[in-house]
Amino acid sequence: MKFLSNNFDDKKLNTFVLQKQVETMSQKSVKFYIIAGEASGDLHGSNLIKALKKQHDNIEFRGWGGDLMKDEGLHLTKHYKDLAFMGFTEVIMNLPTILGNIKFCKKDIEEYKPDAVIMIDYPGFNLRIAEHVKKLGIKVFYYVSPQIWAWKENRIHKIKRMVDKMYVILPFEKDYYKKHDFEVEFCGHPLLDAINLEPKKTIERERFLKENNLTDKPIIALLPGSREQEVKRMLKIMLSMVEKFPSYQFVIAGAPSLPLSFYQQVLPINIPILFGKTYELYLFAESGLVTSGTATLEAAIHRLPQVVCYKAGTISYHIAKRLVKIKYISLVNLIMDREVVTELIQKDFNKSKLQDELEKINIGGTSRENILSDYALLYDKLGGKGASEKIATSMLKSV
Repeated sequence: MKFLSNNFDDKKLNTFVLQKQVETMSQKSVKFYIIAGEASGDLHGSNLIKALKKQHDNIEFRGWGGDLMKDEGLHLTKHYKDLAFMGFTEVIMNLPTILGNIKFCKKDIEEYKPDAVIMIDYPGFNLRIAEHVKKLGIKVFYYVSPQIWAWKENRIHKIKRMVDKMYVILPFEKDYYKKHDFEVEFCGHPLLDAINLEPKKTIERERFLKENNLTDKPIIALLPGSREQEVKRMLKIMLSMVEKFPSYQFVIAGAPSLPLSFYQQVLPINIPILFGKTYELYLFAESGLVTSGTATLEAAIHRLPQVVCYKAGTISYHIAKRLVKIKYISLVNLIMDREVVTELIQKDFNKSKLQDELEKINIGGTSRENILSDYALLYDKLGGKGASEKIATSMLKSV
């Protein structure tokens, strides 16, 4: 101790100890099994894998996800595009497939014997798997909390029993869980790490237009969702705006899980579809019609004025209406706890109202400046950058 006191101050001692911990961790082989069931989970999972690899040399990944996670080194056993069952009626119709997937996943985890299972959102499936994983004595990390504050609040009891570490990405969720005597970690929102907010430059816009065979007209971005039935419902009404705004060009952000041939079958008119360029589209568009989901928050971070749209199947909508207990459906409004962007849901998602709201958010519209001002406040609430790095550090300390 005398040697240490003569040669180390407290700060250097802490650094020395941390370095030794990191060296010890890097010698230990770590195996993670990850389950993501949709496009947003694939994005967050890919950034988490990247951060974990940066902090640990001897690490491997297996599980369910998409192309982004696979590109980062995940041994992919199931692609999320095969899991996209949406709404109460579709889940019932595909119940044998879903039960088969659950059985397959349990067996795959048993044979892989991971140090921990990382579950990314996708609660209907993941919470069933968590129960089995806990019985196996394997640690359960849950990344992106189920929205139990919106519905199925009784899931809190299962989460407290089954989950060793919960990582939330919405700022109000930490206080919510605290009320239920469950400590969770909020490290910021991972979208802030995934999005590069470079200023819009004239030369870059010209390049974007030229590369994608677009005209010089201002752009209205269309984001009709990521699942087939969702896109079919949303696109028809969104495209009705084309004739109402002839001085604009409309561009569709294609979902990575859907092929071009699908869009060509459902499109009544010839509209440009861009794949893998959604963030650029946000940057260079003037406004957007955005289906409720992660895309609403992505658009807000890119400072794209938007109208949030959503239409479910009739039966699913009426069931959800009786079960869901939230004032808003968009992440933007939920985080701000007030209406920042207009939400057009079910019957309100019609041609007349959509035209009125789109006029308000285009340049010169009455809502545009207020939305942009509120986006700046929203950004501050999201907790800053580095979420993926912080979560990776916490997970590696816990295995």
